[in-house]
This record gives sequence, structure tokens and C-alpha cells, in this order.
Amino acid sequence: MRRRLLSSTLVVAVIAVLLLGVPLGVVVSRLIVDEAAQELGAEAKRLVGEVEYARVQETPLDPQQLEQKYPGRFIQIWERGTPLRVTVVGEPPPSGHLMTEDAQTNTGVYVRISRDRDQVEQDVRARLLLIVALAVAALAVAVSLAVVQSRRLTLPLQDLAKIADRLGSGDARPSKHRYGIPELDRVAQVLDRSATRISDLLTREREFATDASHQLRTPLTGLTMRLEEIVASSDEPETVREEGEAAIVQAERLTAVIDELLAAARRQRHAQAEPVAVDEVIIQQITEWEPVFRDAGRILRLEGTRGLKAMATTGGFGQVIASLLENSLRHGGGPVTVTTTCGENYVVIEVADEGPGIADEIAPKIFERNVSGGGGTGLGLTLARALAAADGGRLELVLRRPATFAIFLRPAEDDGSRNRVVSGPA
Repeated sequence: MRRRLLSSTLVVAVIAVLLLGVPLGVVVSRLIVDEAAQELGAEAKRLVGEVEYARVQETPLDPQQLEQKYPGRFIQIWERGTPLRVTVVGEPPPSGHLMTEDAQTNTGVYVRISRDRDQVEQDVRARLLLIVALAVAALAVAVSLAVVQSRRLTLPLQDLAKIADRLGSGDARPSKHRYGIPELDRVAQVLDRSATRISDLLTREREFATDASHQLRTPLTGLTMRLEEIVASSDEPETVREEGEAAIVQAERLTAVIDELLAAARRQRHAQAEPVAVDEVIIQQITEWEPVFRDAGRILRLEGTRGLKAMATTGGFGQVIASLLENSLRHGGGPVTVTTTCGENYVVIEVADEGPGIADEIAPKIFERNVSGGGGTGLGLTLARALAAADGGRLELVLRRPATFAIFLRPAEDDGSRNRVVSGPA
């Protein structure tokens, strides 16, 4: 590309110099010749006047004085009379190339003045050489500017090619290089935006892999417990049937979790939110987690307003409840109470236990990734908040001691069937 820029610039410069230099040379040559002829004609007229004045004053012409006054000229003067007087001043040019002008009067004075044409042509050649030198200088300047401009254009293009190659190899860091050329700067901005998007996509893919491994662990644990119950109760057919059905539900929930994770990775869950029966989801989760809590010597309670409906996705909302129950099981203590209430703008689901609560240094960043009170991965609450936000709601820590988390969801249409019920252990 640099060679093309140089060659094209040189061709344009040569054409411009020829279009301007050739006519300029012709005009300058003619001007010099015409100026020399006009000067010679003026000298001839002036000399006629001097000869006429000398005749009137009856003063003889002095050839030496005329030669000093008109150096480099060959002068011939004819004066009419008897006899005819001829005066010659100077020597004719040795080259024999003369430029001649003449003048005469009505009284019989005729003057012819000549000069060497080679001197005029030499002056013309000197001016033409000056024009050629200026043309060469102009071409040199044009080539220099072309070199500078080509470097200014090609170096940024090479840099952009390296950035694009690095972007294709997986290094999605924005370069933030700018070159002072609007078109190239726009290309650099587009590459930077693409790098940012690719970096976000790669980050989301990595987070999705981490989140999937974490979120799938909970239903797999529940499924394992159900299968263990089946094995332990193999001599009780009724129990085996119930535990088998529960295992099927766990497997179906596992499939739903996978679908929800994929939807969240594609940022589609908010558009999938629909009216969900809050009680059904919570009771399902309590039923699944109750054996684990019972083995730990703890109980689950469901309290609050029944018959509430909220805008959410069943899998996402269930996963948020499961994450909060698992968090209470791991880090809390005592009974766990799930309370549902409805305000003017939100359906609120609170999950509280009677444990020691959350330390003050952890509470402000409890929803950040890799932040855990101990023994956990630090991902559960982060994912739970992301899932709640994807449904158009939010998850907040409303009380540090004892730890109380609240899910705020958008209410669905009121069907008038709500009533206040306080239940005991689920």
C-alpha cells in the first residue's frame, strides 16, 4: 500500500508539474525575448533622437561616447546628405546571430541597433533551468509528503491488523489506540467495542460454567438423598414408591434448572416471566429440603399470606428459594421461617433463621462473587440475586442478626382469593 501511495502521489505531482511548468517555460521564454526586443527598440528610438539633436546643434557624433553609453551593442547610423554619412559603433557579434531593431526620422536619419541573440537565449536557458530546479524541488517535496502520509496511513492500518488478529486469537482487551485520522479512529472504536462485547461474552460463558456447576449441585444432592431413601426403604414398597416419585420430581427440577441456566446465560429470562403461584413453589422447595433439615435437627416453617401470585419463572424463583434454604442450612441455626406478604408494589418472601447472623464485615458485600461466611463457594447468593433480577425482582438482606433475606417480586393480577393463614411446621 505504501508503494502504491508513493507511486500515485509521484504520478500526480509529475502531471501537475508538467501542466504548470511547460506553459510557464514557454511564457517565460517569450517574455524574455519580447522584453529584449522592446528594450532594443527603445534604445534605437532614443539613439535617433540623440543623432537628430546633434545635427541640429551641428555637433559631430562621438563613436566612443556612444559605445560607452550603449555597451554590447552594434550600432549603424546613416545620415542623409552629400555625401552620405555612415557611423558604425561597436563590433558585430562573433556568432553572427543578431537581434536587430531600427528607427528613422523624416529628416533622413536612419539608425539600426543590434545585439547578440545568444545572450538572450542564454538568459532564457537560465530561467528555464530555474523552473526545472523548482519543479524538481516540488517533486521532492511531494515525494517527502507522500512518504510521511503513507507512513501515517499504513502504520495505523498495520496496528489495526494486529489488534484484529489479537482479537481473533481470544485476547479481547480493548486497545484504546487513536491515530488522529477520523476514519481509522472509527475503525479502532468499533474494534474496541467488539473487544468489549467479546470479553463480556467470554466472561459470561465462564460465569455460566461456574454457575451451572454450583446450581446443579443442589438438585443433585436432593436427588441423591431421595435415592438413598429408596435404598434404605427397599423393604417398604409404599415408601419406595413415594421416594421414587420424589426422585422423579428432583430429576424434572434438575432439567428445569438446566433450562433456566441456559436462558439466563442468553439473557432471556426476564421476557419469560409469568404469573406464578408463590405457595406452590415454596411448598415444593420445603418438601424437598425438609428431610435434610430434619436430619440436622432443625425445622422449616411456612407463614404469611396464602394464595399470592407473582411475576417470575418457576425454575428461577424455585432456585432462589433453594439457594436461601441451603444458605440457612449451612450458615444459620435454629428453625427457618419462610414468610410471604404482599405490599402495594411487591410480593415479599422472607427467609429467616435464628442463627448467629452475618458478620458486619461481610454483610455489605454478601452478594458479591466468591464472598462466603465460611465453607461455601461464595456463588449461591450471587446467583440467587441474579435470578431474582432476571425475573424483574430483587433479593436483599433486610436483617443481619438473625439473618433475614427478602425476595421482592412484581405482583400478578389480584384474583381476590387471598387470605391470612399462619401455619406451623411444614
